[in-house]
Amino acid sequence: MPLLEVVQTRFVSASIRLTDTTAMQVDQYAAFIHASADEVMEQALAYVFAKDRDFQEFLRTHDAQRITPTLRVRRNPGSDTGEPAASKSNAGAESNGSVRVLKA
Repeated sequence: MPLLEVVQTRFVSASIRLTDTTAMQVDQYAAFIHASADEVMEQALAYVFAKDRDFQEFLRTHDAQRITPTLRVRRNPGSDTGEPAASKSNAGAESNGSVRVLKA
């Protein structure tokens, strides 16, 4: 078994609106933990999604698969498939390889 596991993560760019106060606190929290605002938002949302039991139950329903997307995800201008640009050629997407050390 390898000692290192390299995980490739594909990111998309999306636009959201925040209040001035929330945006400032995201930046302050990022400075506090020595991370980027993107990392703060990613981890904060992942934490909420994982901890919310009602949301986890909702995800197991058919309604969760039939939502109308409202998040503004940046798409490839030449794409007419409705998929994020990264799905075709990784154009417009960032790839971030992270390394996790496994204990023997």
